[in-house]
Amino acid sequence: MLFTSYEFLGFLLLLFVCYYTVPKKFQWMLLLLFSYVFYFLANPYYLIYISVTTVSVYYLGFKIEEQAEKQKAYLAAHKGTLGKEEKKAYKERVKKRQTGLFLAALILNLGILAVLKYTNFVIANVNGMLHAFGSGHTIVFVDLLLPMGISFYTFQAVGYLIDVYRGTVPAEKNLFRFALFVSFFPQLVQGPISRFHDLSQTLYEEHEFAWSRFSMGLQRILWGYFKKLVIADRMLIGVNEIIRNPDDYTGAYVFAGMMFYALELYADFTGGIDITIGTAQCLGIRVTENFNRPYFSKSIKEYWRRWHITMGTWFTDYIFYPISISGPMLKISKVSRKYLGNCIGKRVPVYLSSFAVWLATGIWHGASWNFIVWGLGNWAVIMISQELEPLYRRFHAHFHVEDKIGFRIFQIVRTVLLMSCLRTFDCYRDVPLTFRMFGTMFTARNWNILWDGSLLGLGLQLTDYLVLLAGTVLIFAVSMLQRSGSVREKIEAKPYPVRFAVWYGLFLIVLLMGVYGIGYDASQFIYNQF
Repeated sequence: MLFTSYEFLGFLLLLFVCYYTVPKKFQWMLLLLFSYVFYFLANPYYLIYISVTTVSVYYLGFKIEEQAEKQKAYLAAHKGTLGKEEKKAYKERVKKRQTGLFLAALILNLGILAVLKYTNFVIANVNGMLHAFGSGHTIVFVDLLLPMGISFYTFQAVGYLIDVYRGTVPAEKNLFRFALFVSFFPQLVQGPISRFHDLSQTLYEEHEFAWSRFSMGLQRILWGYFKKLVIADRMLIGVNEIIRNPDDYTGAYVFAGMMFYALELYADFTGGIDITIGTAQCLGIRVTENFNRPYFSKSIKEYWRRWHITMGTWFTDYIFYPISISGPMLKISKVSRKYLGNCIGKRVPVYLSSFAVWLATGIWHGASWNFIVWGLGNWAVIMISQELEPLYRRFHAHFHVEDKIGFRIFQIVRTVLLMSCLRTFDCYRDVPLTFRMFGTMFTARNWNILWDGSLLGLGLQLTDYLVLLAGTVLIFAVSMLQRSGSVREKIEAKPYPVRFAVWYGLFLIVLLMGVYGIGYDASQFIYNQF
């Protein structure tokens, strides 16, 4: 069930009516029911996988905390009778049992994700190696069902498990409440990846109907539909024409497609998140923001603090920091300082930990080499930029440009172009082809197509480009206004005729200018594939 389908709108309407009609103590149970119905309607078999993840993480997380509680009770009961070494030995035994439970849950759930998502990728690479060594043997690909949003709900459940293992959050005692945390339907399509201590604060509460909050949620949903249907799905037409016909569209067409995709991806992803957060707000539930005006970033590092924020913090908290302070990494750091000097040696853990994060990020995005190269490309740019920071500081100090508006605009444009270049791996999905197409921007002399009308041959009419231009200006203006606070709250403070004109006008724009597929069923969100 697509967020942009009539079925989803009907689903939401029914949920809202039932949610504020049933006794409030049953609201979270109703949400669980609707979340499972949502998943069932996508594919009944999906329920098997999400149920296995839910039950296994719930049970093993509960057992991990149970070990901690038993330890606490045992040490309290034997206070004064156990020696220091005995206490240490007992704690080590408990920790060993907890680690065993933790690893069992981790291997099971990441194993499910790995098998379903990466088996054919491994087979393809094994076949490539066999053929390279002259073998005629070929391993047959397997037809595996990949559940919708499996990467998102798996990471959300694993994040909870790690927090329980660390003792930073208590284990949820109610299986069905935990099932709602894992399956909360607005997040299943494309995130955000919520933390248990954040989402649980409002997920299980009893909520009175409040028109002000409900209307604000509907406004956020409408803004998401504008981005998705008016901008992203319209831009998708031109993007698909360019990337699906690489022999016909080289040089400046690649540059145009690269920039078109930057707009499409932003409108598509943020539009979907707007619908998610708006839906949750209508229900009185707070979901973590996932974007903070990323195209205003002045560096790639800053960009990734603003784009897909919950994914970035997940990888930082659960991969980067554990690796960088682990025993093996500390030994590597010590050896590096000894043989490479203190200056370089102290950077080695950062390099390696960041490498692991970006390798994992690339693999998470897709089971293909283009995503791996994309991830490592981000790592390389960030590391090089980090090493050049002393040079940047000297440059800024000498020329005094850091606070000048022109230089800040240059930094923003540079960041957008760098990210767009890296995203060509996402567009073409083939590493050699991506490099070849990227190279044609410097060899094919056809930059005249940007102004001679050739872009009208991509399936987009002049009116489409005018709509895209106006929509982009509107998104930019809203982003600028957001720097000083919520735009919806600013509109809410205006007189009723102004508020009505703004939101009814936006509704008509979506209705009349949205790009719809067959049966008014728009295209799938890009991040649903992950």
